Order: sequence, then structure tokens, then C-alpha cells
Amino acid sequence: MADSDALAQALAQVGPRLKRLRTRRGLTLAALARATGISKSTLSRLESGRRRPSLELLLPLAQAHQVPLDELVDAPEVGDPRVRLKPQRVNGNTVLPLTSQPGPQQAFKMVLPAQRSEPDLCTHEGHEWLYVLSGRLRLRLAAHDLVLGPGEVAEFDTRLPHWFGSTGSGPVEILSLFGRQGERLHVRAQPRQARPVEGAGRPADRSDRAADGSDRAADGSERAVDGSERAVDEG
Repeated sequence: MADSDALAQALAQVGPRLKRLRTRRGLTLAALARATGISKSTLSRLESGRRRPSLELLLPLAQAHQVPLDELVDAPEVGDPRVRLKPQRVNGNTVLPLTSQPGPQQAFKMVLPAQRSEPDLCTHEGHEWLYVLSGRLRLRLAAHDLVLGPGEVAEFDTRLPHWFGSTGSGPVEILSLFGRQGERLHVRAQPRQARPVEGAGRPADRSDRAADGSDRAADGSERAVDGSERAVDEG
């Protein structure tokens, strides 16, 4: 019922709004009728509220008055798109979910206190991507023991033994993107097909060329012998 009342009130304001726009621009009903192709009588009934506004009437009027359509019908403002979620305390860390809808991939902002500095490795299904906003993050991943600073990124399969926290020098603030089913969180290009190195894999060709070289060397030797024999004969 409240929605119907709000709609009726919005439509009732269209006529007076149209008249204000026309008079502000100094247009007569006749001039506006020529500009829009809408008859004077229809325009008059719209402005007086005796004709219900429709989209096919409002579109040419909005164009003629050079205003957005929502200015004619006083459309409600768009709701606030910001996600408002409360921080949570999880194992001594401050965790702020950044996604409000359930899904395979979730985003979090996390603040890890300086006290969280003793590694306690764990494993579970999933794939995680970490971005360091501030502080120094220590990451233990299988045999690796790494320290990341602001602007650095790590990505890993959470089935590997892992742990991350502060180095102990102060709190660290990170963004975390996590896929519970192991989904990677960015698109990877498919690797190109390996192209054979030029000349590789053709031993027969090399053998043929080697044989040709041997033949040419033999021909050269024969010509040298012939030349020697001629020199002896001429001598």
C-alpha cells in the first residue's frame, strides 16, 4: 500500500514539473508541440494532471527540455553501494569480510598483531592470495620461510603446510582472497606450445651435411693429387 501511495505521489508531481520546465525556458505549448510531436491538448492535460504520463510521452519531453528522464519523474536516489560489515575477532586477529554474498571466493582485510609471531603450520583445502598493505608479514610455506613488505604479494595452495603472521616487529595489515575449493583468484594465460629449436631433432640432416662435407674433402684431396702428378709430369 505504501508503494502504491509513493507511486501515485510521484506521478502527481510530473505535471507541475513539466510546466515549470516549459515556462522557465520561455516556451509556449505550441512551440513545445512542434518540438516533440505531441499535440497541444495532450501537453496541456499532462501539465494539469488530467493525463497520466507514459514513457512514450516523457522521452521526447526530456529530450526537448534537455534534462535526464529521472528529473521529470523524480526518481529515488540510488542506495548506498558500500558494504558495511563489522570487524570480527578470530584467533586474536581482526578480520573484516569485504564480500557480503556467499560464493566460492571471499575477500578479507586482516590485521595481525605483533604477538602473532610463532608459526603454527596447518593445511586445508583452498587457494589463497595475500597482499601486504602495511607492516612486515612472515610467511611459512612448506620449507620456505619468507618476509614480505608493503606492496608484495604471495599466492599458494593451502593444501601445503602454511602459516602467516607478524615478524614480531609490529602489527601487519593484509588483504586476503581465498577460494575454498582451490580456485585460483586471477586468470593465467595458457602456456604456449613449445617450438622446436631450429636445427634440433634432425640428426639425419646433419649427417647428410657431414657426409657431403666429407665427399667434398675427398674430391679436394683427389684434385690435389692430380695437381701434384701434373706438376711432376711437367717437371
